[in-house]
Amino acid sequence: MTRAISLHDVSKSYIRGNRVVSGLSLDIEPGEFLVLLGPSGCGKSTVLRMIAGLEEIDEGELLLDGEWANDLLPADRRIAMVFQNFALYPSMTSRDNIGFPLRIEAPGEDPRSRVDATARMLGIEDLLDRFPAQLSGGERQRVAMGRAIARHPTAFLMDEPLSNLDAKLRNHLRAEISGLTRKLGVTTVYVTHDQAEAMSLGDRVAVLRGGVLQQVGTPRSVYSLPRNVFVAAFIGIPRINLLRGVVRAPLDGAMTISLGKQYLRLPEPLCLDHQLLRVQQGREVIVGLRSEAVRIAEPASARPGEVHITGLVEHVEFQGHEVLVHFNTGSRPALVPDLEAPRPAPPVRRRRRDSGSVLERLRHRAGTLRAGPVVALERPADDALDPAPPEGRLPGDLIVRTTPDFDLRHGMHVPLLVDLAHLFVFDQHGDRICPAPARLPDLEE
Repeated sequence: MTRAISLHDVSKSYIRGNRVVSGLSLDIEPGEFLVLLGPSGCGKSTVLRMIAGLEEIDEGELLLDGEWANDLLPADRRIAMVFQNFALYPSMTSRDNIGFPLRIEAPGEDPRSRVDATARMLGIEDLLDRFPAQLSGGERQRVAMGRAIARHPTAFLMDEPLSNLDAKLRNHLRAEISGLTRKLGVTTVYVTHDQAEAMSLGDRVAVLRGGVLQQVGTPRSVYSLPRNVFVAAFIGIPRINLLRGVVRAPLDGAMTISLGKQYLRLPEPLCLDHQLLRVQQGREVIVGLRSEAVRIAEPASARPGEVHITGLVEHVEFQGHEVLVHFNTGSRPALVPDLEAPRPAPPVRRRRRDSGSVLERLRHRAGTLRAGPVVALERPADDALDPAPPEGRLPGDLIVRTTPDFDLRHGMHVPLLVDLAHLFVFDQHGDRICPAPARLPDLEE
């Protein structure tokens, strides 16, 4: 048996009214594997704990199979939770740890048959008589999962269960979790900050930022058509290239997006998405280019929809099967503060006489509520058009994925071709304006 989970306008605040989750609405279908993805402190674990009943819901409602469950005791929700730190009793063997919740739920029944069946499912029969101190990290996590599975819950809640394990073991257990949850057919909500886990495990991915849901969809749709610049920057390895640009749309000439020292000339006739960019004439925007949207090639070999720019090699990362090349194209990167620096403290609200009209303040607030201060687009001084990279960030403004066949060295000038079919454009609030928001991606291409 599995169940549907629905959150309607759920909010949670702690001391001083600081909201960690704000107006979250999310419907999880029976048997679905949903991943909550986002940076540390974005409210992922708080959402999980509210579903489990370990945190009270301040506002909104939680529905389990359509029934109101805000005040339902955790034991009555028939939901099992797997914690990040295993949470095993050190004085109990693996058998006793797995069987402990069964003895609590049904004191008169013998849990051994269910414990043995669960151990066979997880391949840990030889670990049942060992104590947690005698187990490796991966073995402890299997025992913790066995404790949850043995209860035959209607839903699994997993709070970063693999974050304490090494990379090789993480990949192995990731495949095991995926196969196991699909075999059991139980609704699963999985919390992680690792996008590789999210993209490989989830039927759908829900991206959170600052307690606000940014986007929810299949891993492929979230990657192919991010709703805003935060989602685009958070999902994808290497991170998407975000460049500050200005739209130039003269009536008697070709439309271009100026990137500082170079520009992208939009091919004619303009497609519908590029035609809609005319309303951004003279405005600063954020240009997003995935590493696979740019290739190293001479202008003569350009395909339809590709435009030519050049780049200066700043850094080369050899990955074995591929190479990541960092280029300096003379562009100015757009920064995403939530990813570049620690989360800033909330500003102190004060009335200011120079803060503009009431209408201007309302417009600013609407933009902040929609996507928050995602990017830093303050206009630099004239002598700061080529600023130094932020601390901890590699030099260059454009990362290109290529094959190991190219012999590239620092300081080389290299011709590049940009595929404008994979061009993203975001406005100053960080919302996507190209491709147009109403358009759905053609995932069969």
